Amino acid sequence: MERIRETATSEEDWMSSLPEKLWDVPLTNISIPGSHDAMSYCLDITSPLLRSESDTFRLLDRTFCCLTRPAIYKWATTQVQSIVKQLNAGIRYFDLRIAHKQYDSSNELYFTHVIYTHATVVETLQSVASWLESHPKEIIILACSHFEGLDHKRHEDFIYSLKKIFGCKLCPRNEAVLTLRSLWTSGYQVVLSYDDQSAVRHKELWPAIPYLWANKPNAEALIQYLEWQKQLGRPEGFFVAGLNLTTDRCFIASHPRVSLRTLTMENWDCVGRWLEDQKPGADSKSMNIIAGDFIGPVPFCSLVIALNNTLL
Repeated sequence: MERIRETATSEEDWMSSLPEKLWDVPLTNISIPGSHDAMSYCLDITSPLLRSESDTFRLLDRTFCCLTRPAIYKWATTQVQSIVKQLNAGIRYFDLRIAHKQYDSSNELYFTHVIYTHATVVETLQSVASWLESHPKEIIILACSHFEGLDHKRHEDFIYSLKKIFGCKLCPRNEAVLTLRSLWTSGYQVVLSYDDQSAVRHKELWPAIPYLWANKPNAEALIQYLEWQKQLGRPEGFFVAGLNLTTDRCFIASHPRVSLRTLTMENWDCVGRWLEDQKPGADSKSMNIIAGDFIGPVPFCSLVIALNNTLL
């Protein structure tokens, strides 16, 4: 039986390298590696806080920025590789949180996680479109959300930019069953989820994709949550199981030598063992998109891609 190769080359082009038997399996039944807060590798430590942050935290940040800013950077950074390197590593789902800076007279949009990124949205997505040109059989899922500071006009302008950037690569939401073969035949490479009512007017945009978020600080609690979700049955269509750990500000303040990266590494062995036992497919307990933090320093993508061997 042909099995999925686990080399760096096959991860860069892993979808086109899948055995032909999997070309007609719905993508919702395929195991797909995802990146949680995909753009947080380029956070701008000098940027303003998001306007949604509390007044108390905003005051604390103004008064003790020498303490708050290093802590924000340590705990808001979830990735260390650029988006192109993540694509090359095998990531095919990207969690993209988008905002317009308060008091910014330009129409520039940025990615966010507590603070804003150096990278702008349009320029970043243009680099993704260029990557797709050289990888014509790879399919990506972009989950755009949050949209802090975007009014109706900015939404429409941004959607226009998305259509211009990806053009005929955008898969319309009326495509009933998405398989690799059907997408290759149609020339579609991008499923674009847009978590705002503005999406309803545009057939190129898909609704929000459910994200199972444990909101737990350790592997044991994370796994317990995901196992509980499996008992409830998988959502219809695409869905994401988040392997990302979360702590509160009390934990952060009382653990000055810990960062999200060290916490993720400390818990990886337990999370990795659980991940190896998962299965994609149509079963109610199956996995689909699996998103993680720090996808480069751990063998995350290769483990998620290899789960598709269970479908052969």
